[in-house]
Amino acid sequence: MANSGLQLLGFALSLLGVVGLIIGTILPQWKMSAYVGDNIITAVSMYQGLWMSCAFQSTGQIQCKVYDSILQLDSALQASRALMIVSIIVSVAGLGVASMGMKCTNCGGDDKTKKAKISMTGGIIILIGALASMIACGWYANRIIQDFYNPFTPVNTKYEFGAAIFIAWAGSFLDVIGGIMLAASCPRGKPKSTPKYPIASTRPPSSTTKEYV
Repeated sequence: MANSGLQLLGFALSLLGVVGLIIGTILPQWKMSAYVGDNIITAVSMYQGLWMSCAFQSTGQIQCKVYDSILQLDSALQASRALMIVSIIVSVAGLGVASMGMKCTNCGGDDKTKKAKISMTGGIIILIGALASMIACGWYANRIIQDFYNPFTPVNTKYEFGAAIFIAWAGSFLDVIGGIMLAASCPRGKPKSTPKYPIASTRPPSSTTKEYV
């Protein structure tokens, strides 16, 4: 059976990963304006996320605008938004399933083999959620790279990676590590149970009486 300490560590890492996914999904800094032109010092920094775009003034003012229409967004942004939401929902569901199979909880009954299977199932669900977020981050990052190296993209509209996408990547990595630790609760074969009663001997009982003629 898996060590309870390993299960607790895996659950904690997965929980931190889910928090990172939520923070990364909410933050608007998925991509930021790249200073690749001749004018290095600019008064406005542009950021774009999954839900809104923001302009940071050099005076400290911030102006954000939520995207008006979903249908006007490009396919990479729509897919990344949907995959991140799915990743968060699936990962939270995996945490709920894994908590019922951990040794330190009373849920799932007293059968250790059954609880190990539940914990393993929760870890697999968390890994599926982490995979969805990795696909979302990779898809969005690939779009940033393509637009950056596209010679037809104007210099003042080029973007590079923002802080939010790195937070989402870190959350995905933590979910992968935690999911693997929880999935390591794969139950082994049941040990052979010792008989409760002594096995009767097949040897005939020795005669202690003597025959007299």
